Amino acid sequence: MFLRLRQKLITRFIFKLYKKMMPPLSKTEKEVLESGTVWWEGELFSGQPNWNKLLALAWPKLTIEETGFLDGPVNELCRMLDDWKINYEVHDLPPEVWKFIKEKNFWGVIIPKEYGGLGFSHYAHSQIIAKIASRSLTASITVMVPNSLGPAELLINYGSAEQKNHYLPKLAKGEEIPCFALTETEAGSDASSLKSFGIICRQEFNGKETLGIKLNWSKRYITLGPVATLIGLAFKLFDPENILTNKKDLGITFALVPTNLSGITIGRRHIVTGTSFQTGPNSGKDVFIPLDYVIGGKDRIGQGWKMLMECLSVGRAISLPATSIGMMNLACRAAGAYARTRRQFKLPLGKFEGIAEVLGQMGGNLYAADAARTLVASALEEGAKPSVISAILKYNLTEMARKTVNQALDIFGGKGVVLGPKNILGLVYQSIPKGITVEGANILTRSLIIFGQGMIRAHPYIKEEMKAIVNPEQSRGLKDFDKAFFAHLGFVVKNAVRTLFYGLTNGRFIKAPAVSRPEKRYYRGISRLSAVFAFVSDVSAFILRGNLKKMESLTGRLADILSEMYLVSAALKRFSNDGRKKEDLPFLLFYGDSALYKIQETLYGIFGNFPVPFVGWLLKTAVFPLGRNFAPASDKMKFKIAEILTGSSWQRDRLLSDIYIPSDSEEPLKQLETALAAAEAAEPIEKRIREAQKNKVLKSDDIKEARAIRIISKGELKILEKADELRKTVVEVDDFKF
Repeated sequence: MFLRLRQKLITRFIFKLYKKMMPPLSKTEKEVLESGTVWWEGELFSGQPNWNKLLALAWPKLTIEETGFLDGPVNELCRMLDDWKINYEVHDLPPEVWKFIKEKNFWGVIIPKEYGGLGFSHYAHSQIIAKIASRSLTASITVMVPNSLGPAELLINYGSAEQKNHYLPKLAKGEEIPCFALTETEAGSDASSLKSFGIICRQEFNGKETLGIKLNWSKRYITLGPVATLIGLAFKLFDPENILTNKKDLGITFALVPTNLSGITIGRRHIVTGTSFQTGPNSGKDVFIPLDYVIGGKDRIGQGWKMLMECLSVGRAISLPATSIGMMNLACRAAGAYARTRRQFKLPLGKFEGIAEVLGQMGGNLYAADAARTLVASALEEGAKPSVISAILKYNLTEMARKTVNQALDIFGGKGVVLGPKNILGLVYQSIPKGITVEGANILTRSLIIFGQGMIRAHPYIKEEMKAIVNPEQSRGLKDFDKAFFAHLGFVVKNAVRTLFYGLTNGRFIKAPAVSRPEKRYYRGISRLSAVFAFVSDVSAFILRGNLKKMESLTGRLADILSEMYLVSAALKRFSNDGRKKEDLPFLLFYGDSALYKIQETLYGIFGNFPVPFVGWLLKTAVFPLGRNFAPASDKMKFKIAEILTGSSWQRDRLLSDIYIPSDSEEPLKQLETALAAAEAAEPIEKRIREAQKNKVLKSDDIKEARAIRIISKGELKILEKADELRKTVVEVDDFKF
């Protein structure tokens, strides 16, 4: 009785108001909102994240077979790669590398074993890409793309039995080279603006009249496009003569198009900064394909956009994050060794606090980024397709890789800006824009996708309210809306109370897992900020309504908060699963403090720039009634991390393990590792020489004089000479005759 009265007197007016406020959603926007699944982002939107749920999630591990592949074929592939020759001499992978990739099933990592693939886990896939990326971005992209978004993944998830049986074995063995043709001149991040089209018609094909599609397209930026034998083509499909249905516009569709068909132009290449992977344009004019070339057959016509969004949530969570981790690992390992070996003012670079501070930031960011990448692999193994989290990973890890590589080049100084075989990071630096741009450009991902999709998909009530509003059955829609709206109202009130109470008590009474005090601080901090985030998001949506979508500075800041909460959650999960090692605590403390401080300052940015200033002031008062609570990471933590990165210890090896380290003594990275060990061995001897100088036993720092007056032994002299020789080797740069 009460509910019916409430619906009649209150809800129906609000229902009508919401209908007017809510902007119309296109078919593609609806499919985006329906694609993928909600995972940990739902907990972060809840205001009360369930930490036990996160801690209970299985941490991924490699099988014996997967480890063997990494130690065998992956290491062998890395050994075959010379990135300088690939990019400046061959402008392609050498023929023997192409052959090796095909023979060893590198394109079949995700393809099930019953189709001739390796059938590896998402985590193994990520580890393989990360290791290859630490050696060559050209090779990692060549391996990565067929295993992420492309014909293989689309076939596995949506293909017909006949298509799977025919194509997957060929793709796994490299008998077919696939590409995924989506991007066009006017359709990049906004892929719904495709101009490529197909027309349902009948035409002769292989000597028979066949029902099919006449295609016209023009694509660009298509990875493996110039050498592809099979195109996974995205296009808009039309049926003007109503041959299939009474609808003329059938929607975005995917089809498999062999490149040997008449009318296809293919083979030209783009030159991408820092890499020489095969990418280029392709086009087709009046290319006819039978209807059963559509991925999944007739039943999948018009479902292309949904298929894309669901596959993208997996590919975006693996490919670019793994590549970023490979680059960050390489940058941290190389810069740490160089900072211990290279000297200025008679001191190793790493002894200067300015350098140590930068190294500490690099190592701390890598710890959290690697944790985030590993954690999402756990979710994927359990069947989740977290579209919002995958966007968080893509944006944040590519940006963290950009920052880390830049910082490493600052440490390398002049050596870092002179290109040549001796420059470990030069080509890596040049290739960074590739990851920033693809699979959703980063500015768009931050300002529109992360929070925009997250607010609707991960919020406990907004999606239900939207469904109720568009329900064609008015009475049912009103009832559903009434239920969701008043639950939503209670949710806002609860988070408002939590926000104020947590602000007044600094979150001291928030329930957290039974862990040590430093660790508990972050569980409580994220729980507090989760309530704040949910409250501020709801207030922003209520005050700004449909205009919130246009206020990208505000949504970008909210996206940053959600991102940092996920990254800290991942770091906490990693710390727990690694056995809460004391040696790892500086990494957790650095990132935890940095993230909480960043979220705090981001919130102040929201309050200070809120479109309704009075509301901004009220929010600030409710969230931080006692002023700022969080401080940035201490220098002490940064210096501890720097100490680990600049020492050849088991801790350094464990944290920087997902990387290829050559065995050839002529390789620049191997020389750095050898020079690091030599520098460490020489330091105690050098200290004795300095003390002898200080005590005026030795007139200079000449090591031969030190040997002559027996301050050091003959063996120690050799150690010093070796360290000096290796130091000179690693600081050398390339020069060329023109």
